Amino acid sequence: MRSTGPLAALAATAMVFVLAGCSGPSSGGDLSYEDSPLNKYLSAAYGGDLSPEEQQKLSEERQAQTEELVAKCMAEEGFEYAPNTDNGSGMMTNADGAWEPEKREWVEKYGYGMINSPFTEEQQAATEEEYVDPNQDYVESLSESEQTAFYETLYGPTPDEEEMGEDGSYEYRWEDAGCQGWAQHEVEGENADPFQSEEFADLRTKMEEFWTSSQASPEFSELNSAWAACMDDAGEPGFTTQQDAIQSIIDEQTALYDAAYGDGSEPVDTEAPDFEDPNESAAMKELGEREIELALVDLGCREKTSYTKKSLEIQFALEEKFVADNKAELEAFKSAAEQSK
Repeated sequence: MRSTGPLAALAATAMVFVLAGCSGPSSGGDLSYEDSPLNKYLSAAYGGDLSPEEQQKLSEERQAQTEELVAKCMAEEGFEYAPNTDNGSGMMTNADGAWEPEKREWVEKYGYGMINSPFTEEQQAATEEEYVDPNQDYVESLSESEQTAFYETLYGPTPDEEEMGEDGSYEYRWEDAGCQGWAQHEVEGENADPFQSEEFADLRTKMEEFWTSSQASPEFSELNSAWAACMDDAGEPGFTTQQDAIQSIIDEQTALYDAAYGDGSEPVDTEAPDFEDPNESAAMKELGEREIELALVDLGCREKTSYTKKSLEIQFALEEKFVADNKAELEAFKSAAEQSK
């Protein structure tokens, strides 16, 4: 099996991080993320108003639609393709309250949930029964050159060095992503994300600027200074904000993936005798231990400074002003999001 780089692994990490932010702290006093003034508008677009079961059902329905279109596209290009609706792309849910970074027993086990996480455990449990690709036998019946053509038709050609960019970044375009890209675009076109539409470009810019400026507000600066002083006293100096501590683990994890997979511009033979899965490496294990150690000190400082409760109070006050200043645009966005479902 070949991989084009650490993109999938990093995407999983990013998803966990997003879920952490959206689920909200569990010990923020009487406040939770659900009380966010902005969340009342954004949830209309991103499924926050649906139950986990409804979100899962919607995801499965769209996956089935996409795979049927992929099969049609591949057939038109001269390849057989069996719709694959069990490829592990389902949504990760938190119905059992598994994401609890404010609880000491959770942090003692998962740290920040970057290296080890309850979502990883759920995925492993769900895949204990060996997964079989319905297209595996057909692909193996093809010659090497035909297999290359099959995957390029399915996913599009691997980006070259110029397309990846000097910093390793890559701008995804569905037009270059083969039958999968086309099919996803067809399905998502009917359920388009209104936040990405030109109609809400100004609102999008305002919100991006708001999220950046919020963290630089005097209120957050004062809170972060108190937290950073606590971290210094506890033997963890060098962090300016609480997010810096989390990011330090993410950066080290990314470096381990980069060392194993490169920048993604060249395929890596993960079946080669000298290839070591970074997730199974001693270095990743050590980083997981370091993550828990750092997260426990961080948790202690959050508790000492009432960080979670105060940060929510500050954020929500800033959001209320933003909502008041942009009420008409937010209402229009919410209406468009509800109609797109």
